[in-house]
Amino acid sequence: MANVNWRTINIDALDPDSPANFDLTSLTPDVTPVSSADVQSLAGQIRQLLRGGDNEGALQGALENVPYGADDKGKEIHLATVIEILQSIRQSEMSPILGRIYGAPGGTEALDVLMKYIYKGMAQTSAASTTRNLTPQATGFSQIHSRGGGEGGGQAMSVLLSWHEKLVEIAGPGSIVRVMTDRRTV
Repeated sequence: MANVNWRTINIDALDPDSPANFDLTSLTPDVTPVSSADVQSLAGQIRQLLRGGDNEGALQGALENVPYGADDKGKEIHLATVIEILQSIRQSEMSPILGRIYGAPGGTEALDVLMKYIYKGMAQTSAASTTRNLTPQATGFSQIHSRGGGEGGGQAMSVLLSWHEKLVEIAGPGSIVRVMTDRRTV
């Protein structure tokens, strides 16, 4: 019998059902590439609806045409458009609009996309406010502005939190789980 060290044999290479032989490309979703110019023109069309007073149509259009395949600049443009729409809708109109979107075909997917944008807006607002509000002092410590200045993101965060509350009320906590597990990013 040959002198074989059984501990050095890679048995995963011999088993076709092994996780080592799993094609990892099947885990990433297929997205079509979108140019920043296309996202910019879509943002213009959505803003035109917003200026025309069709807040619900603008929100629906932004949620149905998500640029998953865009570069970071295109995604930031679309995020700014969605946040602008959310800030233009009054709080008394939030629940009826969300209810109509939820009741429409594909409503769950649209509300999940909205939840993605709410979370991304919260992350962007908190990251911008923490980096912007720090000022180095002569003592070597940094001081956070708490008096007066530096509260630019507070209103946006308040709007996003209000939308989050209404969205969880209508779509349920399952929307949060679906957003956290979805590999497509906005």
